[in-house]
Amino acid sequence: MYQYTEFDRQFVQLRANQFRDQLTRWQAGSLKEDEFKPLRLQNGWYVQRFAPMLRVAVPYGEISSPQLRVLARIAREFDHKEDHDVSKANAGLSEVPTLPDRCGHFTTRQNVQYNWIPLARSADVMDLLASVGMHGIQTSGNCIRNITTDALAGIAVDEVADPRPFAEILRQWSTLHPEFAFLPRKFKVAITGAREDRAATPWHDVGLRLLRNVDGELGFQVRVGGGMGRTPIIGSVIREFLPWNQILNYLEAVVRAYNRFGRRDNIYKARIKILVKAEGQAYIDQVEAEYRDIIERDGAPHTISQAELDRVSAFFVPPALQCDRKSADAKIAHILKAAAEDDVEFSRWLQQNVKPHQNPDLRAVTLSFKRFGQAPGDATAEQLERAADLAERFSAGEARVTHEQNLLLPWVRCDALPELWREARRLGLAKPNIGLLTDMIACPGGDFCDLANARSLPLAQAILGRYKDLDELHDLGEIDLHISGCINSCGHHHSGHIGILGVDKDGQEWYQVTLGGSDGTRLSGEATPGKVIGPSFAASEVPDVIEALLDTYRTQRHGTETFVATLRRTGADPFKLAANAVRTSTARATA
Repeated sequence: MYQYTEFDRQFVQLRANQFRDQLTRWQAGSLKEDEFKPLRLQNGWYVQRFAPMLRVAVPYGEISSPQLRVLARIAREFDHKEDHDVSKANAGLSEVPTLPDRCGHFTTRQNVQYNWIPLARSADVMDLLASVGMHGIQTSGNCIRNITTDALAGIAVDEVADPRPFAEILRQWSTLHPEFAFLPRKFKVAITGAREDRAATPWHDVGLRLLRNVDGELGFQVRVGGGMGRTPIIGSVIREFLPWNQILNYLEAVVRAYNRFGRRDNIYKARIKILVKAEGQAYIDQVEAEYRDIIERDGAPHTISQAELDRVSAFFVPPALQCDRKSADAKIAHILKAAAEDDVEFSRWLQQNVKPHQNPDLRAVTLSFKRFGQAPGDATAEQLERAADLAERFSAGEARVTHEQNLLLPWVRCDALPELWREARRLGLAKPNIGLLTDMIACPGGDFCDLANARSLPLAQAILGRYKDLDELHDLGEIDLHISGCINSCGHHHSGHIGILGVDKDGQEWYQVTLGGSDGTRLSGEATPGKVIGPSFAASEVPDVIEALLDTYRTQRHGTETFVATLRRTGADPFKLAANAVRTSTARATA
């Protein structure tokens, strides 16, 4: 994984020192609130419903054991609910929720968030983060946010090229870019190097896909204008093939055109997707004209040289691992023997949580952070610490935050899988549910976020509690369930096979259900937004609605057909009827 240079380390520490000075002046009253707010936001410090929220950057999801241990220390020493009065901030919820603390939260954009750190202690946290090369720079504000990629980057068997060196080059280019520090709205970039798009690139402001042309040359397919929120849009391909060394020059043109023509008078119409939708070819023409000027007038200043790509790529060579001399076949035989002798759950874990690797002696293993009694994506201080231990013992000291809010260990020896499984199971991180219904995506919702219309976490808990049976989960197969507490779509409900959106109806929490969305993965098909199946449901009805949808799937599917394949074959009508029957039965019971 990438190792920060001395310049990087000094930069991050100086930024932490600068923030401490800003905080001190704000506390003393010499820096006004409206002056301090943009400064704290530039460092990832929000103020939410009950307390401040810190978003820590994890560039392209790669994180080391020492960094995980520092995140664990921050959770244990700083993330304390008792430091805040939650009762007066109940904000009209029907009950004061039971809110977790002393934990970090993995986000869909491969970052980590905390919900209870007082601003008075924020500078101490920034110093701790800087000690391991971490920060909150550009995790907020109208700027280019964290560059995300496939959690299997560099190890996926279907990979055309490793996207991580390009993600790092993009990180260096975009960090505190003087021209793009105050864009019309936030700007998100995702990149994949694999044939299967596991980075959800069509859903981003810019989605980049590495590919080779007919001559075998490496380049990018460039999509622009994707996004969720109030107007879900799949990004448009504006370049089918761009030579890899021109990607910074071209992105400079893309963002410059957006910065010049994007709406600034209406926050809901300020994202680049609205500009691309409104202007269409005119926007693309402007980008191409700007790109020509950058190349011809300015001399293509951001062209990536082969030497620079080689320099950055050298940080991403596979770790030197001590593998025994048994062949890969012998190792697999050993694993299968252990599975037969040990537990059916181990066999399921191998099936769901363990992925193939470019190196046949290795596997990629996902630790599941989805279990009843814990919010999806939450990791306690102890779990973060133990995950650091597992990464150190089994994965060359490296882990990766996934788009699905889990942790992946990318460098696990085949013959170490049984031992890793036993250790992970002891810690509650080996649930064999990756890709299944309970491996859901959920935003913090109204329990924490002051933008949310409704709570996400109680619904997630109700569903996690109802679907504990592993036999049932594996019979249902792959189902993406995504939950958002508001239209901002932080839970990516638009791209769920089943999506749940919290809405406000006369001050009450209600939920819309969508069907048929997709991130764009192989099993889910092309990226597409789900469609609303009818009027919203009360919170108490939603678990029954999910059950009715799944019962319909069972009766309609052919053989081993997946949920989304069945839905696309039959259409939504049978599922709508089943969902609406829940509302009808509830109304009768109430009457």
